[in-house]
Amino acid sequence: MDVKTTKVDLHPRIGLGVLIFNPSNQILLGKRKNAHGAASWGPPGGHLEFGEHLEECAIREVYEETALIIKDPTFIAITNDIFQEENKHYVSIFMKANLPNHQVVRNLEPHKVEDWQWFSLEKLPAHLFLPLKQLSSGLAYGNKLEIQNTH
Repeated sequence: MDVKTTKVDLHPRIGLGVLIFNPSNQILLGKRKNAHGAASWGPPGGHLEFGEHLEECAIREVYEETALIIKDPTFIAITNDIFQEENKHYVSIFMKANLPNHQVVRNLEPHKVEDWQWFSLEKLPAHLFLPLKQLSSGLAYGNKLEIQNTH
């Protein structure tokens, strides 16, 4: 592995992404900007905070980015993601949830996300955020991306 290390990045960070399914079995993805993975499409998510449960992190991150209040997020899989160009290493946890009834997606972090759009699992955009790309390619520990929603 050709990864440069410094004292700052000797340990992987923990990221968490939430696949939100709408009634048409599409997932919500945002086009990232001003962060690693810029111009790629990824789900709402962020960093797991100290002492935080996975479900709490999923609920918090989705709300902070989209104004959606999700309930009962469940675990899907984990990916091991090395961002060569950014010299970053993440363990990414994927959760899933259903689009809450009568709620509308809002872009609460336009400085981080250009746009939120719904995509069919069969027609994902070409430039996926590395963790989602690995999940959709079957390079994950746990379940595959073909998980159906529960609507």
